Amino acid sequence: MKATLREHDLTTVCEEANCPNLGECWSGAEGGGPAAADDLAAGDAASAGAEPGAAGADGPTAGAAGNRGGTATFMLMGDQCTRNCGFCDVDTGGGQPLDPDEPENVASAVAEIGLEYVVLTSVDRDDLDGQGAAHFAETIRELKRRDPGVLVEVLIPDFQGDPDLVGEIVDAGPDVIAHNVETVERLQERVRDPRAGYEQSLSVLEQVAREGGAHAKTSIMLGHGEHAHEVYQALTDCREAGVDVITLGQYLRPSREHLPVREYVHPQVFDTWREVAEEELGFLYCASGPMVRSSYRAGELFVEALQREGVSLADARAEARAAIGSGGPDSRTD
Repeated sequence: MKATLREHDLTTVCEEANCPNLGECWSGAEGGGPAAADDLAAGDAASAGAEPGAAGADGPTAGAAGNRGGTATFMLMGDQCTRNCGFCDVDTGGGQPLDPDEPENVASAVAEIGLEYVVLTSVDRDDLDGQGAAHFAETIRELKRRDPGVLVEVLIPDFQGDPDLVGEIVDAGPDVIAHNVETVERLQERVRDPRAGYEQSLSVLEQVAREGGAHAKTSIMLGHGEHAHEVYQALTDCREAGVDVITLGQYLRPSREHLPVREYVHPQVFDTWREVAEEELGFLYCASGPMVRSSYRAGELFVEALQREGVSLADARAEARAAIGSGGPDSRTD
């Protein structure tokens, strides 16, 4: 997998953000086991990753016997972000020219690896005209051109709330469009770059839910000092914006230069929030646990199951949790 990525000059957020779930996701949801995870470079997953932590891909290709195949979150538009969020381990910078071959390179890598579910994200590129939305959209279209059956999830920037730029992503036809609110409203200024904002993120999610046929998705980190009533309000706001799928995970400090952890939230609290999200607020699916990240594998399994004809909502939830329960870092809760 790594050789394929380097051959096509591609970056994964799994590596850039030091996601703690890299071993689980790169070895696949089932059949990878400890041996497959141990085959990965241990240093890649040793550091506790900040959001946007995500799923990855390696090991047997999708469809191999006993293994559903891994998944990867490809990070588009370079490895330096123009924003400087206090939780994120991606380098701050910008000014790099976009690689015009990147959409084709991503599609080629996906075909070679044999992925059936692809996650795309990107750094923020406030320095570019159009903030890279057209480039992002072209990557989606190229994936769909190569394989109309591939499921594509995208985790997008806020594009400074510009509805025309968000619309370019919607029109490209991904199956899931995610944008993360990251934390509760009160903590936005402390946790996120000043150019981001709670209402701006909700407006992006509202547009996604209103205009496209894709599932709208978001993620919230716990452990920044939020109160229970604030989490409940954030969940309510996201559901009212039309969000279908939500993930909640524990914030883990990538380094001493990043925001400190204010609280390590008990796993049972994550269980409670999952029940509230699904049973009380009506989210289609909630992946909630200490090691869950925004593109956590369980969410992908849920969407895959839901896409199959005749699969009920309850069965899709159960199938996703059963697969993760077979041996992931958060198998007790998801």
